[in-house]
Amino acid sequence: MRVLLVAATNRELTAATGADASAVDTLVTGVGMVATAAHLARTLATRAPDLVLNVGVCGTFDRALTPGTVVNVVTDGLSELGVQDGPAFIPADVVGLVAPDEAPYTAGRLVNPFHFTIPALTALPRVDGITVNTVHGDAASIAAVVARCQPQIESMEGAAFMYACLLAGVRFAQIRSVSNVVERRNRDAWQLEEALHSLGRVTRAIVEQAQVEA
Repeated sequence: MRVLLVAATNRELTAATGADASAVDTLVTGVGMVATAAHLARTLATRAPDLVLNVGVCGTFDRALTPGTVVNVVTDGLSELGVQDGPAFIPADVVGLVAPDEAPYTAGRLVNPFHFTIPALTALPRVDGITVNTVHGDAASIAAVVARCQPQIESMEGAAFMYACLLAGVRFAQIRSVSNVVERRNRDAWQLEEALHSLGRVTRAIVEQAQVEA
């Protein structure tokens, strides 16, 4: 099976592959939605992987997902895509800028339609995410986005990754390791090394088991 690992940073990719990256193709996109969408779309236009894995860290709104927990993000959304009307935020699909069920959307969300039998992947908690340009770090904005979107995790690339994969029709999974709780910015509370260690352990198991099933 030809696997493509996609990460925003070299650090996340190195954690995921370990010392030997020869078993997979790799792509480092850079941080953020625009970079991820552009670089991944260009790559998928010239490569035909059997499975694309987005690997990286994330923040969690769900305190049951403790730092170091690795999750499978099965739905994602662009929580900032919309318009402001005074203090109110109106999502793009509600205001009519995006059709909620026009491909690649399903009811306004990006949904992974693929089913897997890879044990290391199916064992992961399945969660709903949002993708942001600005990481949340203010109590009022956190409360507002939780009330509106009910997300469990946030990243800066996930929805862009899923959007590109859905348009390309390629099998994919978004694998994230929790590095911190989404709260007022507090880097001292982040557990980045633990998150990266867990990410690597799980990613390598997924790749190994996928190769066995191929």
